[in-house]
Amino acid sequence: MAFKVVLGRRLPEAGMAVFAARPELDLVVLDNPPPAEWHAAIADAHGTLCWLEKMDRPALAAAKQLRVVSRIGVGYDTVDVPACTERGVAVMVANGSNDLSVAEHAMMLLLAVARRAVDIHNHVAGGGWWPPGGLRMVDLAGKRALVVGYGRIGTRVAQYLKAFRMDVAVMDPGFSPHRIAADGFRPARDLHAALGEADVVTLHCPLSPATHHLMNAAAFAAMKPGAILVNTARGPVVEQAALVQALQSGHLMGAGLDVLEVEPATPGNPLLTLPNVVISPHSAASTEEGMNRMARISAQNILDVLDGRADPSMMVNPEILQSSRR
Repeated sequence: MAFKVVLGRRLPEAGMAVFAARPELDLVVLDNPPPAEWHAAIADAHGTLCWLEKMDRPALAAAKQLRVVSRIGVGYDTVDVPACTERGVAVMVANGSNDLSVAEHAMMLLLAVARRAVDIHNHVAGGGWWPPGGLRMVDLAGKRALVVGYGRIGTRVAQYLKAFRMDVAVMDPGFSPHRIAADGFRPARDLHAALGEADVVTLHCPLSPATHHLMNAAAFAAMKPGAILVNTARGPVVEQAALVQALQSGHLMGAGLDVLEVEPATPGNPLLTLPNVVISPHSAASTEEGMNRMARISAQNILDVLDGRADPSMMVNPEILQSSRR
């Protein structure tokens, strides 16, 4: 049987090579399509590979033959997982593809804020040298860090922070305190209490109803004065208005953000004008190596499902495998 696979955007060559090895595929490559074009293209598709395209109930209603939705990367907040599960559609992510890249990026953002890399560079590039207000930079060694989310990325970041000789606490209800302690970190059970002790807070939790606006006005009020926030998770985990207030008031030293509540950044976003904020365009995973890993795994995930050998470790909804065996 010839399968039709629709890509929301062309993959890096490592991923396209996976599809090229299967010339019998009907492969359709779009270019960041609007919803109407996306729905029309997937109407007879057996598999889709999504970037920012939504796989919600209207999309699923259009895609009558769909068997698999593959996401580039590990996030899946653009996919209606319950709706896919109801239909028996596998939702696949590229686990293990970008944790190293994102973890390194989180450290880059942290160091850039702690050492004021961007605003000091801009001052020097503008003809200055020593800033008139002095260099308010801080060491990381000896400081306390809180890692929120202990998945593949959070685990790596915790290890990197420890290598910088920081005292690292971890909060993740999905992991037992014994496991966290065995890894050499302090388990944190109460978010606001842990925020009050941390000089650095770095977010690595998925976006869910429980984590939406996890960092709100009350959370920022609980944070230690002069602390740094890093977010390489998802933008809506942080309530932007509360973050802006905490930064403008001087309560926080700064923030390093790879994600925003609304993406792309709008021209009037006040975060864009604050000197104590470093922003990247949701690019933490986008190293050459990381993109090739994501592309290769994401493409292979589609073929594995269509060939009847889906890897449960890559599935968001592995319960559909049990249903299909009954």
